[in-house]
Amino acid sequence: MRETLTSAWTHIQGFLFPMLREEVGPLTAQHERLVTVLDVARIEAFVQMWPGLPGRPPADRHALARAFVAKAVLNLPTTLALIERLAADAVLRRLCGWESRRGLPSESTFSRAFAEFAASSLPARVHEALIRKTHKDRLVGHISRDATAIEARERPVKRSSSASRGSAPLKAQPAPATAPRKRGRPKKGEAAAKKKPRRLERQAGMTLAAMLADLPTACSTGIKRNAKGHNVSWIGYKLHIDTADGDIPISCLLTSASVHDSQAAIPLASITAGRVTNLYDLMDSAYDAPEIWDKSRALGHAPIIDAKPRRGCKAQAAAEELARRRAGYEPAEAIRYNERTAAERVNGALKDSYGGRTVRVRSHAKVFCHLMFGILALTIEQLMRLVA
Repeated sequence: MRETLTSAWTHIQGFLFPMLREEVGPLTAQHERLVTVLDVARIEAFVQMWPGLPGRPPADRHALARAFVAKAVLNLPTTLALIERLAADAVLRRLCGWESRRGLPSESTFSRAFAEFAASSLPARVHEALIRKTHKDRLVGHISRDATAIEARERPVKRSSSASRGSAPLKAQPAPATAPRKRGRPKKGEAAAKKKPRRLERQAGMTLAAMLADLPTACSTGIKRNAKGHNVSWIGYKLHIDTADGDIPISCLLTSASVHDSQAAIPLASITAGRVTNLYDLMDSAYDAPEIWDKSRALGHAPIIDAKPRRGCKAQAAAEELARRRAGYEPAEAIRYNERTAAERVNGALKDSYGGRTVRVRSHAKVFCHLMFGILALTIEQLMRLVA
């Protein structure tokens, strides 16, 4: 990985920047950041165009894809702000691929192109190819798994009355009502009603495609307890991220906000295992479930998961923690668990600097596309910091 990144950085610093300064003029720090991201991503290779078809030729999709990368790098809140910045900044406009202001497409053309990129999962495919290229010979020490709230400007889909938490996906229309199960023990000779298996139990025998199809993806209302112990609610989605050492996002999943963190752990671990080789899986107490422990060990990893306080054991756990503190003893697992702060840094960077707080599109595919443009830019800049 270091050889690949060093070669790219040498090319950018020794050839690309001097050539662009002669061609387009002085480059600001933001321009240099964008040039680096565009050169490493090579997003044009993943954009499909069919020239020579009958009818009016479409706008340059290569330039539009680079423009959406620029929107993420510059943390511009809306597409209209991106167009205005392109019209005012001649250097940025030429870096994206337009020679003059007259060549800039309209806002509706940007929206149509974004819908195409979302349907083809363009930024997610570019990010996957980048991770495979840079991590094919790298042994990752720790994978930190966490989820973050994504607020969206959509109307949440109501959960059907017969759906139970973690067992049925969200539906746009309510399911037909079923007879409620009787409480208490069944009568003599009466068969006990079988409980539906939990999603984690079902995932044990499912393929990756089936697990992804089973996860709810509609906009919903989520509730999560923050670091201060208060419940915080939001409308939108939840982005699940696996982060490697160096604050490098490896894989991402977007689900409904109401989905518990643990329900995306097994499919996310399967995706990550297909891209990188790692030693430890670091997760907080929300992932403390037998199925997740078993999946991590089955992949050849050592899981380190913060224990969930069990009923009746909180006093004993607090006493043990106090005794360890007084003795100055810290287990090796606790020292490694401290590396999980990489997930918090990635979540914060995505929201503060790469458009995670300014989701202005609707539907799961478009929201995921918007976030993945930010993840792509974040990943490249984190990779280049390792050799810069």
